[in-house]
Parts: sequence; C-alpha cells; structure tokens
Amino acid sequence: MKVVVLPGDGVGPEVTEQAVRVLRWFAQHRGLDLTLVERDFGIVNWHKHGTLMPDETWAQIEGADAILFGATGSIDQQGVVPPEERRKGSLLRMRKALDLFANLRPVRMPPALTEASPYKPRITAGVDLCFVRELTAGMYFGTPRGVETLPDGSRRGINTHSYTEAEIARAARFAFQLARTRRNHVTSVDKANVMEAGALWREVVGRIHREEFPDVGFENMLADNCAIQLARAPTRFDVLVTDNLFGDLLSDAAGAIIGSLGMLPSASLSAPDAAGRRRALYEPIHGSAPDIAGQGIANPLGAILSVALLLRWSAGRPADADHLEAAVAAALARGARTGDIAAPGEAVIGTSAMGDAVLAALAA
Repeated sequence: MKVVVLPGDGVGPEVTEQAVRVLRWFAQHRGLDLTLVERDFGIVNWHKHGTLMPDETWAQIEGADAILFGATGSIDQQGVVPPEERRKGSLLRMRKALDLFANLRPVRMPPALTEASPYKPRITAGVDLCFVRELTAGMYFGTPRGVETLPDGSRRGINTHSYTEAEIARAARFAFQLARTRRNHVTSVDKANVMEAGALWREVVGRIHREEFPDVGFENMLADNCAIQLARAPTRFDVLVTDNLFGDLLSDAAGAIIGSLGMLPSASLSAPDAAGRRRALYEPIHGSAPDIAGQGIANPLGAILSVALLLRWSAGRPADADHLEAAVAAALARGARTGDIAAPGEAVIGTSAMGDAVLAALAA
C-alpha cells in the first residue's frame, strides 16, 4: 500500500517520525507491503514554494491508499499567508475533496495511566468509547460564511450550520455498523431543542435506527448533557455519533478522561468504492503545539495509535492493529511516560524515547 506522509507544522514532524518508525517495523517484521512518500505540508511549503499545497503534493494525496498526517496550524501563518491560500492548503479542503465524511476518534483508558487522569479511578476504569464525527458538512463547511461590514461600519461574522438528510444518514449508518462490531450501542448527540439542523439530525438518525438497525441499542442525547455524562459516567458510552462541531468539541473534551490529547488517535474515512477501497487520513487529534515544537518532548502515542487505525481500516490487518495497541499498553505498563501523562514523581522521557519504548514492546 502507498502511504503519503504529511508531517505538517509544530510538533507534527516529531510525532510523525515515531509513527513512521512503527510503520516501517511492520513492513520489516510482519510483511506489510508498504511504500512511503513523504511531502512537506503547511508553512514550510509556503516558505519553499510560495504555496501551502503544491500541485505535486496534491497529486500524491489523490493517489494514496492512506495519508498519515501530523498537525496543522502555525502562528507563522498569521498575517503572512493570504486567506485564499490558507483555504487551498487546509486540512478542511483535504477532508472535503476526498469525501472523508466519517471521523473515528476512539478513547480508551489504559490501566497504567490511572494516575495521569484528573478523574477518580472508579470513573475511568474500563472506558472504551468511540466518536463518529461527521466531517464534511455542518458548521465548518456551511454557506454563507465570512465576515461582512454592516451599514453602520461594524462587522459581523457568519457561519452556517446546515445538514442534508443524506449527509446525516451516511454518518448514522457508519455508526450503527461500527457499534455492531463493538458493544452494540449508539448514542446520537445533537441540539434538537434549539437548532433546526439538530432536529433534522435527530429525526434522520432515529429513522435509520428503526428501519435498518433495530437490533442496536440506541439513545438520543443533547450535546450539553453529553459533556456532563462524559465527565461523570464515561463508561456508559460505546459509539457516539454527532455532527462536525459537537464531534470536535466533545471528543477533545474526552481527552481529559485519559489526561492528555497526546494519547488520542483518529481516522477519517470515505465510503468504500466498488472495489471496497476507502480513502483515509490518519492523525493524532492534538494540534501543532507550537509552544513545545522542536524540543523533543511531545507525546507521539496519538500518532502511533493512528498507525493502529491505519493497519485496521486501510491495510486490513486487524491482528497487527491489536499487536500495536497491546505494545503501546505494554510500554505504558513498563513506565514509559512523556511529560503530559506523567504523575508526580514519575520519570519523564522524550518523543524519540517513547518511540523506542513502543518498538521494544513490539519486538517483545
């Protein structure tokens, strides 16, 4: 398989380097037939080529079986890169153009990180949930959008939250199908009480459940209540399906369960084509963290666990995905800690050393 590697901005290159080391391990030791193509992404392209997305890079992306992405966003772009160029080279463009409508964000509590979590152990023990975030519509893509000047000279920002029935239905079907492979329960999250698009979301997801997946447990939940329940009883959840905006906010908030966004991976998937092939992008859900970029201290486990999702969803190698997830758990059980997940008094290692710990656990 051909994997295009886009390290991106900030800590992206550091964490992606460790993810690539892990991918190469599976090629060398488990027979993964792999071609890696690395391309710059983000502000480095602007400085080199005067564009954030060279045509050659886009051609590689379109021809890839999977994309391994680091992070995007740089304070260097502010006031330097024109807005139109930022849109051309944005992650949002990639998601829309490749139709990566289903964003999977699993949250699983490793037993070794009980002390890293701000929550009581009885709350976090056994947490294993997965967000299905609709990724190509909603607030981030709706029109009209922009900033306009009003007659009195003041300005108004506009973003439109809109969904079609078809956009909601395919996200719902994906969530129900995923739940059948897990614990067979879906929570649909919306704001049907105050948003028309939310009311349509609730209506369509409910219909899909009744007509196509009556065997799957199901509940509706308002987004604000979901935020509370994630904090007080996260083990009640299996699969949560929600729109683009709420999926972004709630899945990031769920990072507090583990204690760090640096632990969380994601997969963004298209529908399969006639040959069963999906376009896919894999990335940790953390941002570019410019305040620690270049220091070698970022947690690479979100990027490494994104490789596990790649093995499962793009390579069709679930046993290898399980092997990698077990290796991460083993490295943590042996005491490997970057600063973000270290309890007081625990020894702290850097980005590369965490990669070493996972590779040692894979070999063992």
